[in-house]
Amino acid sequence: MAKRIRIGVIYGGRSSEHPISVVSAGSVLAALDPAKYEIVTIGITQSGAWIPTEVDPRSLIIANRQLPQVAEPDQADQAASSELAGAPRELQLFRSSSAVAALDSVDVVIPMLHGAYGEDGTIQGLLEMAGVPYVGSGVLASAAAMDKVFAKIVLAADGIEVAPYLVAHRDRPAPDFEQLEPLGLPLFVKPARAGSSVGISKVSNLHDLPDALKLAFEFDSKALIEQAVLGRELECGVLQDADGTITASLPAEIRLHPDFDWYSFDAKYLDDSSDFDVPALIGDSVLAEVQRLSCQVFQALDCAGLARVDFFLTPEGRLVVNEVNTMPGFTSISMYPKMWAASGVSYCDLLDRLIATALAGR
Repeated sequence: MAKRIRIGVIYGGRSSEHPISVVSAGSVLAALDPAKYEIVTIGITQSGAWIPTEVDPRSLIIANRQLPQVAEPDQADQAASSELAGAPRELQLFRSSSAVAALDSVDVVIPMLHGAYGEDGTIQGLLEMAGVPYVGSGVLASAAAMDKVFAKIVLAADGIEVAPYLVAHRDRPAPDFEQLEPLGLPLFVKPARAGSSVGISKVSNLHDLPDALKLAFEFDSKALIEQAVLGRELECGVLQDADGTITASLPAEIRLHPDFDWYSFDAKYLDDSSDFDVPALIGDSVLAEVQRLSCQVFQALDCAGLARVDFFLTPEGRLVVNEVNTMPGFTSISMYPKMWAASGVSYCDLLDRLIATALAGR
């Protein structure tokens, strides 16, 4: 009998997307074949504590609009687990010798973390320094894709269309009305380095801009003020195999119900507010162009393993890249696995291929 691969699944984290990471991890844990894999789980609390866990994947779900989270350890447990109980928050990984030992013993890590301190190159840098293979993009690609401003700069330099925008900083004067005028209305104001539509506002009157920036700055010191693009919302999954081959899934389309005019956090996760066409009902030429552009975006940002590329398809037929997610949601209803299922790749096979790619050093 072949030796099982020892998989470390890290989930939770310090970002505003903590609950979605927990739910994604639950779906991943339920799908990993115990005959192939020995599984180690490490939860990161919202305060940053690393805790080896033994979890039933069925408990990691959104139920009755309640978002799950990794439970904080009590003070006695923290003090007993380490000689560094008085260390600053940034050293909380090293407070738990069992977490370090668990990380040291795995063959490959699935960093099922979304947003800051997980999808932005930080966990990737730690794993690189530790010499532990991991699923997904490396430090630079993760950081560049996570920062919406830098992602736009890189993609535009490669000839890929992105929505016009301005940048605002918490500690600098906001753009004035004259600077904003070319963008028109409405606008979307977004934290530059957050996901799952957290902290985003739609602004239809410039007098509402200060409040929108205030909300965005609760999640990041930098915000994106972006021109609203009228069009259909399409998504496409990209997968890199162990031999380096990059392929794109069939695209999907998100169709919001009339009561919702944009794809907010509640619309994504808590409300029955949208329908999905998987695959999207688009012509063959548009489908081929979405797949081609998705692979171009993947390579322009130097991604690895997987990514989900989000587009707007304008009434004129232009494809405008909205965002790139290097660790897209992996819940049972997430678009990335659903698009690949429609493309003939099951959830379990998808995980097998991602793990093989990570072990191959991609």
